[in-house]
Amino acid sequence: MDKKLYPAFGVLLVDDELPWLRSLSMTLEGPGGITNLQQCHDSRQVMSMLEDHDIGLVLLDLTMPYRSGEELLEQIVTEHPQVRVIILSGMNQLETAVNCMRLGAFDYFVKTVDEERLVDGVRRAIRMVELEQENQAMRRRFFANQLDSPEAFSPIVTDNPAMRACFQYLEAVAPSSQPILITGESGVGKELIARAVHDLGCNGGTLVSVNVAGLDDNVFADTLFGHVRGAFTGAEGARKGMIEQAAEGTLFLDEIGDLSFASQVKLLRLLQDGEYYPLGSDLPKQMTARVIVATHADLEAKMAAGEFRRDLYYRLISHHVHLPPLRERKDDLPLLLDHFLGRAAAKLGKKKPTPPKELAVLLSTYNFPGNVRELEAMVYDAVSIHNAKTLSMKSFLDRIGQHHELPALTKDSDPRNPFVTLDELPSLQQAGQLLVDEAMQRSAGNQTIAARLLGISQPALSKRLRQDRH
Repeated sequence: MDKKLYPAFGVLLVDDELPWLRSLSMTLEGPGGITNLQQCHDSRQVMSMLEDHDIGLVLLDLTMPYRSGEELLEQIVTEHPQVRVIILSGMNQLETAVNCMRLGAFDYFVKTVDEERLVDGVRRAIRMVELEQENQAMRRRFFANQLDSPEAFSPIVTDNPAMRACFQYLEAVAPSSQPILITGESGVGKELIARAVHDLGCNGGTLVSVNVAGLDDNVFADTLFGHVRGAFTGAEGARKGMIEQAAEGTLFLDEIGDLSFASQVKLLRLLQDGEYYPLGSDLPKQMTARVIVATHADLEAKMAAGEFRRDLYYRLISHHVHLPPLRERKDDLPLLLDHFLGRAAAKLGKKKPTPPKELAVLLSTYNFPGNVRELEAMVYDAVSIHNAKTLSMKSFLDRIGQHHELPALTKDSDPRNPFVTLDELPSLQQAGQLLVDEAMQRSAGNQTIAARLLGISQPALSKRLRQDRH
């Protein structure tokens, strides 16, 4: 398995001193975790290397034979404006630094600066290049209205424009090293989205999923970081954490909104430093997994209530996709119904049943609080008791009927009452007629479904319709 390089683009180190190049490479690869490095010790070769390789960032020495750093900086900014340049100088000269920044350098460091500051500066530059490349990719995909890798999303059954926009966004940010936050109600398919992002952006590592809801701080730390032998009572052997198991792949943390405050601190440090300590160990390990998190909770509301750290939220929100609930993508119901019928029949060893044409209409009248997962359960239940050519609607009618009860009205005005804002109320006859018309519209003219929406019997509705015609 080829080791995944970070970042996705190359970082070119330019200096005529070979010992310094080796030392700089070790610093960036070790504490920095920056592995996609190329070296150049001859300033005359820099421009040809930019032409021949996918370089996003250049660390450029100022004082070199043949061509100076300032001369190269001007040419790089002119001919390769998408490439960021960090100047490294052996001299701390303010005037030179100001001139380099004026020429277009992203940053300027003296070679004697401490390693941590230098690594942080390189990471900032990498992040800037990643953001620019993501923005370009998003513009290209949205304007072309295309997906470069539609196969990654094939397990997600949809033809909905909002879902397609989510896919285009995820394709653009998949190569990034930053976390991705997936939000949406329970049952919308957040796990499938995490799998798609993993397939898009991974070079062969595995996807490791952890549901962190209900984990106390010690269990969370042991689950993610692992432990060495003797770390605590009962630790008779070393244990790899989920981060190590996901090396070069993806770590998916589900229900991140339920993480304890103490565990939030640990996750924040992991994302900031890119390294962690197995329990009982003094030796840090580098995290090489991509982190994807998901939640059904409203993180902004949790922040306001003091239950979720703001600094962690802003670290996670770098890339964010919100999946619409099924009630906002009812155009997908026929596709999903057909898909789940086939899957349920295959699991149960039955022939795929034919659904009645009214079934999709019936389902469109329901809001599906459990989303796609609830629809799948409905279909599986119906197919399990199916024994005729045409699928019976009875189990669907029974399930939907249980959730169509209206809450009791209170003395105060109900904000959902459509008549609250009217200056003049319609007559009971007029209101009834409008309600019947709307039910018939929503049910596509099916009296059985319309009657259920209205809470009356089908014969009563039929009688009402006959009366209205006369």
